[in-house]
Amino acid sequence: MSLSILLRCFDIEQTRNFYESVLGFSTASTAGSTITVSKNRARLIFTDRDLWRTNPIISGTIYLTVADVDWYFFAIKDKTSIAWPLQDMPYGSREFSVADCNGYLLAFQQALGGQ
Repeated sequence: MSLSILLRCFDIEQTRNFYESVLGFSTASTAGSTITVSKNRARLIFTDRDLWRTNPIISGTIYLTVADVDWYFFAIKDKTSIAWPLQDMPYGSREFSVADCNGYLLAFQQALGGQ
């Protein structure tokens, strides 16, 4: 089963640029006023349309699993602000987080032991 999340963004082109140049995602224009950003098997869909009559907001963190979290951290750490640093968590993952250009928290994680 795959999961796609539709999120509101402030600006489509700013969002496209952030995900491409900062995080190294692929982006594609999709149905009217939306883009899809993807990396490996993760996919997020953004729209600048006000479908929810609210600003971009999510009351949580979007977790993405990467094969080598240390490599990914060092590849992007100087391109954006880090919400929390690379660290081993007591629940068995090594992770860090960034806030994207819309304020969404993205955590990149890898199971401890490389699993």
